[in-house]
Amino acid sequence: MAVNEEALMWVEKYRPKTLDEVVGLRDIVESLKAFMKKPKTMPHLMLAGIPGTGKTTIALAIAHELYGPNWRSFTLELNASDERGIDTVRDRIKDFSRYSRSGFGDIPFALIILDECDQMTGPAQTALRRIMETSSRTSRFILICNQSSKIIEPIQSRCAIFRFSRLDKQAMKEQLQCIAKKENVTLQPEAAERIVDYSEGDLRHAINALQTASAYKEGCVDEKTVSLVIGEASPMQVQKMIRKALYGDFIEARKTMYEIMGSYGFSGNEIIRQVLREIFKMSDLTPEQKADLSNIIGEYDYRLTQGANSDIQLSALLAQFAKFGKAIGETGT
Repeated sequence: MAVNEEALMWVEKYRPKTLDEVVGLRDIVESLKAFMKKPKTMPHLMLAGIPGTGKTTIALAIAHELYGPNWRSFTLELNASDERGIDTVRDRIKDFSRYSRSGFGDIPFALIILDECDQMTGPAQTALRRIMETSSRTSRFILICNQSSKIIEPIQSRCAIFRFSRLDKQAMKEQLQCIAKKENVTLQPEAAERIVDYSEGDLRHAINALQTASAYKEGCVDEKTVSLVIGEASPMQVQKMIRKALYGDFIEARKTMYEIMGSYGFSGNEIIRQVLREIFKMSDLTPEQKADLSNIIGEYDYRLTQGANSDIQLSALLAQFAKFGKAIGETGT
């Protein structure tokens, strides 16, 4: 069935089809290209790292490189978080891996892509370990996970591991501008900067934010539109709240905090996340002061994750900021 390109989300519509099209992962791409030159030497792969950095894209690009337009006929793609039990491993994966694909050109194996495999159960991972060993003549596995520590050691030892870090900001901006141009959308530089900062190295998140902003204001995406779409307070407004607290005006700082929460519907964790981000942008704070404030923020973030009342904890956080600011004033540093 033909795919309607217009109906696709931009993340899928502009997903790279080859390794050459992948942005921001030059070292990983160059290493994988070496395998593509001699496919028979390709080992099982494990792609590990934070979400939205290109792990699934790389896996699908490898499938395209190996098999061309017919890649789906020679690739089994599963999301292990949905199909995480031992039955899936014993039935679907084992059945697919046992048949040789030697009739397809120079590629003597099929490809099995397991996304989010760190969600697989222990027994399923144990069964997978044995299948990876016995089916190596007919299959190659690409295991995708966010936390490689959740994968048992015997599986890790059978794979070449590639670790994905946050994508380079400049590469992300260039990709966003490229997509905007193809969609006839004007993306202002300040808006692109805001999206990239908000996404924190997650390109998938950034592309989704761009698509949403372009729908909100057709033809042009500016910084104001991005702020409305991502539901993030103005950096100046958050810095104003922080400075009021540090200068000892606790009541006004707390009032500003409630204004931000009321305007944007923030949760306590979202407020803390943006407070941390803005602290590191404030040039009037020394590195030591930023470190001390980060330590304070960490404590209250932990309390919120444990289910503490957000209003009380955020007020306490601002009170600690006020206390910290007073100590700075008294020492003169």
